[in-house]
Amino acid sequence: MKLYLPDEQAMTDFGGQLAQAIDAGAVIFLLGDLGMGKTTLSRGVLRGCGHTGSVKSPTYTLVEPYETPAGTVYHFDLYRLADPEELEYLGIRDYFTDDALCLVEWPEKGQGMLPVPDLEIRLSLSGEGRQLALLTNTQKGQQLVDNLTKRTDQACGGQ
Repeated sequence: MKLYLPDEQAMTDFGGQLAQAIDAGAVIFLLGDLGMGKTTLSRGVLRGCGHTGSVKSPTYTLVEPYETPAGTVYHFDLYRLADPEELEYLGIRDYFTDDALCLVEWPEKGQGMLPVPDLEIRLSLSGEGRQLALLTNTQKGQQLVDNLTKRTDQACGGQ
């Protein structure tokens, strides 16, 4: 599935739609260069889960937990990770439970230590906006995209 999002507001809105499409926890990898909107997308997901406070990028803490009305969300930013083994000290396996939503920016930095994602979202520059390519890796990921597609179709009047 590919989407074009023209601006930051569209990215935030899409994040909210994505949050509403999740039935239970999921692991979502966010891939793309610096400045592509990974944190903006994460902010939209958190808002869609009912979080009303600020959302900061966990660049220095590596993970920021959020308790939302929709459940626990862990927002990871592995950009500054020097070695995937460092994730072992963080207790990485404890975060990836069936009912937690895990958003992982820069997952390639944690290669070998992270579970298979349900969904990968690759963000790239496209004119003034962003192109999003969604790739499912599990049945849960496929269900999420199916739910998202239904929501998008309904929002567009079924077109």
